Amino acid sequence: MSIYRNAVWFVKGLQEYTKSGYEAAAKHFAPADLEVDLSGRSYMITGANSGIGKAAAKEIAQRGGTVHMICRNKDRAEAAKGEVVEQSKNDNVHVHIVDMSSARQVWEFALNFSQNNTIHVLINNACCMIDPRALTEEGLEKNFATNILGTYILTTALIPALKKVEDPRVRQQVILSERWASQHKEIHFSSMHPGWVDTPGVRTSMPSFHAKMQSKMRTEAMGADTVVWLAASAAPPKQPSGLFFQDRKAVGTHLPLASSRSTPQEEEKLLAALDEIALKFKP
Repeated sequence: MSIYRNAVWFVKGLQEYTKSGYEAAAKHFAPADLEVDLSGRSYMITGANSGIGKAAAKEIAQRGGTVHMICRNKDRAEAAKGEVVEQSKNDNVHVHIVDMSSARQVWEFALNFSQNNTIHVLINNACCMIDPRALTEEGLEKNFATNILGTYILTTALIPALKKVEDPRVRQQVILSERWASQHKEIHFSSMHPGWVDTPGVRTSMPSFHAKMQSKMRTEAMGADTVVWLAASAAPPKQPSGLFFQDRKAVGTHLPLASSRSTPQEEEKLLAALDEIALKFKP
C-alpha cells in the first residue's frame, strides 16, 4: 500500500471503522429493518465458530432462521453451536466441519449439501491472515486458498441451489460480487466492510494494531450488524445487486485518488484463473 493510500485509509478508519463510527452511523438505522421472522429460511455462514461469524449466527438464530455453521475445528464449532442455541433458544443450528483452504473439501461439501438441503442465504465470512507465507496440502498459498478460492468454489457450487429458492442472497468479495451480480440476476449479491472489530483473528494476526487500537475497536456484534442486515432485512434487495456496504449504507469500493481500480480485462483474467484452478480440484 502506498504512503498516500495508507494515510487516507487510516484517517478514514479512525472516523468510520471504529466503535464511535458505528455509533454515529447507527443513529440513522431503521430499527424495523431487523424486526423480522426468519423461520423457514436457511443461512450458511463460513467461519462461524468465532468473531463476526458467530455473532451473525446468534442474531439469525434469534430471529428463527436455520443456521448452518461451516467451521474447521470440531471442538470449537460444537462449543460455538452450544452458545448460539442457548442464547437463541433455536435448535435449528447445524455444524459442518470443512477446511475452507482445501479446495477438494469445499467442492465435496458444497455438492453434497446442495443435494440434500435448501439454502436461502450464503454468508462468506471465513478468512485468514497468515504470515509468513504458507502452503496448503494442495500446494496453494493459504491466504489465497481460504479467502479467495475457497469462497469462489463454495459460491459457484451453491448457485444452482440458491436459484431454486425465493429471495436468495450471497455476501461475497467486492469484484466477485459485482461480476456475479451481472451474471446471476435471480440472486442478490453484496459485499461489506465490518469496520475494525475486536475478533480473535485480529488479535492473533495483527497484535500490534490490536494493542494500539483495542479501546477504539468495535464489538463483534457491531461488526456483524451489516452482515445480518444484508442477510435478513427486506431493505437490501430493493437496491441493485453487487453493491458494497458499510454500516447498512452502500458506499464506494475505492479510496479517492488511490489508483486501485482494476480493468475489466484484469477482472476477466482473475475469474478465468479462479475457474481454471477450481476445476482442477472438482470431484
